[in-house]
Amino acid sequence: MRRFIFADEAGDFDFSRKQNASKYFIVCAIKTDSCDIGHELLKLRRDLLWDGVPIPDYFHATEDKQFVRDRVFKALNEHDFEIYAQVLEKSKAQPQIRTTRHRFYQYAWYYLFKHTMPRIVRSLEDQLMVTTASIGVKKGQIDFSNAVLDVLRQTQRIDSGSWRTTFCSSASDPCLQAADYCTWAIQRKWERGDSRSYELIKHKIKYEYELWKHGAKHYY
Repeated sequence: MRRFIFADEAGDFDFSRKQNASKYFIVCAIKTDSCDIGHELLKLRRDLLWDGVPIPDYFHATEDKQFVRDRVFKALNEHDFEIYAQVLEKSKAQPQIRTTRHRFYQYAWYYLFKHTMPRIVRSLEDQLMVTTASIGVKKGQIDFSNAVLDVLRQTQRIDSGSWRTTFCSSASDPCLQAADYCTWAIQRKWERGDSRSYELIKHKIKYEYELWKHGAKHYY
């Protein structure tokens, strides 16, 4: 069976106590056996435009109006998919883990896929397509793309000929917009203690773990 992963991240790479720096860095993936949710979101966008609702080029939870978010979450709940999230409290990251942005990024994805790949790939006959939201400028994207590829090589349970990776903007794939919404909801809970949207999707979350939950040392 061909399975699909759509992945996104939340938070920043600012390792400081600055006011606008995020406390957490979160990587999140949704797993689905079809891309129907993407078709549903395209239909929803057309319906909203028909109703005269001003919608940008694509759904983006951070910028969308609350009533639009409500419609998107309603659409998400009409489809079957699973959510996996790795949460990292940035101040607990040892300096050698964050020497570069893409090293820290790779570290986060490694632990997510290490713990969830057995749940995602259930048979050696499975095929897997991983689509990750692009991050940063084109030049830097190469480093981030290579980081994800390296993680998959380390954690994958199936032959390399049975999986593919692609990196693109959320605007180009509505399934990435679904991943964006799930990532945003989880981030709101961790960063702000706001669980409103999280409650709408929590039944789909199969893995959500704070990597350094039991760590007490902060490095900044």
